[in-house]
Amino acid sequence: MKIGVVSLGCCKNLVDSERMMGLLRQSGHEIVSDVHEAEAIIVNTCGFIEPAKEEAINTILEMAEYKNENCRKLIVAGCLAQRYKADLEAEMPEVDCFLTISDYPKMGQILTRVLGEKVLDGYGKNTRLVSTKPWTAYLKIAEGCDNRCSYCAIPGIRGGYVSFPIEDLVAEAKQLASEGVKELVVIAQDTSRYGTDLYGRRRIWDLLTELNAIDGLHWIRVLYLYPDEIDDEFVTGIKDLKKVIPYFDIPVQHGSDKMLKLMNRRGSVESILRTVKLIRANYDMPVLRTTMIVGFPQETEEDFQMLINFIKEVRWDRLGAFTFSNEEDTPAYTMDGQISQEIMDERLERLMTVQNQIAQENGEALIGKTLEVLVENQDGLTGYYHGRGIHSAPDGIDGLIKFKSSHHYQPGTFAWVKVTKAKHHDLIGIDVLDAEEIAA
Repeated sequence: MKIGVVSLGCCKNLVDSERMMGLLRQSGHEIVSDVHEAEAIIVNTCGFIEPAKEEAINTILEMAEYKNENCRKLIVAGCLAQRYKADLEAEMPEVDCFLTISDYPKMGQILTRVLGEKVLDGYGKNTRLVSTKPWTAYLKIAEGCDNRCSYCAIPGIRGGYVSFPIEDLVAEAKQLASEGVKELVVIAQDTSRYGTDLYGRRRIWDLLTELNAIDGLHWIRVLYLYPDEIDDEFVTGIKDLKKVIPYFDIPVQHGSDKMLKLMNRRGSVESILRTVKLIRANYDMPVLRTTMIVGFPQETEEDFQMLINFIKEVRWDRLGAFTFSNEEDTPAYTMDGQISQEIMDERLERLMTVQNQIAQENGEALIGKTLEVLVENQDGLTGYYHGRGIHSAPDGIDGLIKFKSSHHYQPGTFAWVKVTKAKHHDLIGIDVLDAEEIAA
């Protein structure tokens, strides 16, 4: 059977989609990228915040139109299905099956019944069908979350934190490396907590040590590190792991202690600043990335100014910010002091104006530096190669490095580039080999 899979939301959801596709391919089905050809379509949804839910609903309705062509079965999986299954079943009769996350262990049986063709059991135990660029892949090391931030619906959707065994993760990473993956991106809702449920203590450093020893991997990037779990042992320990790049993705959410407490975030602004200082004391050129929420209930102008001052003090290399999304089934949903969308949007604009200036200045500070670049493509019109340095994760948020070279680079190979210009979040440079030849 020809099956199309549409994956929405975060990279953690993408791994689930890749596991579905691997299971289907192992069962003898053909995965097609053109939904016009698909006899069945699976939409793996996000249901985290309102914009993601809207995107999911619109995508489902769009895919339902293909039932007028070749598509015979439309299946909706993922967070939206988990969170709103009963409501969706009542409102969307064009969908043949809502496959919740709780159903995943029985995915083979359910899909066999819905599709009318055999799908094997064993979801998550088969080889994934990697859908990212072939040199980069995500490694999801845990499911769920125990942090219980007051704005977040994830624990209610995905359940509590469950670490996957180290031996299974190492075997998966070795398989990915054997298929040509050079950049492994380690993910979970909270990577820094890895192992606490399974082994009784944090074992993220142990896991990274084993991943570091895998032949073929060149970069190991870790996302979603919570600040209160980053200590001296972790920061100094990974310095010895040469493949683990100093890219610290630390979602802190705010710069006011009052707001952090209302959000049920562990730690304080002072502790976050200590963590930043620790990282910068141990690395010459670390990358610090974070996310912020503006407009959380009871955020005053004074709180917002504290956030701005905090951003100016830390000078994050990468920062994403979002207006508060009021989600049912979270403690924040009924909090007093809800902020109007107009005020939230205005604060977001002010925040990003400050951050964009910081990002530009941080980029300009890299002029003259030599950076290793993972080459991903070449622009046919300008001839510039496009790639990513350690400053940029593969999620399309962090910007690119663009460079010219008289030498030929295949996508998925590495080059050394001397930075000559910074433009917003992108860097522009020249191949070091060319620079040396010009100097000679």
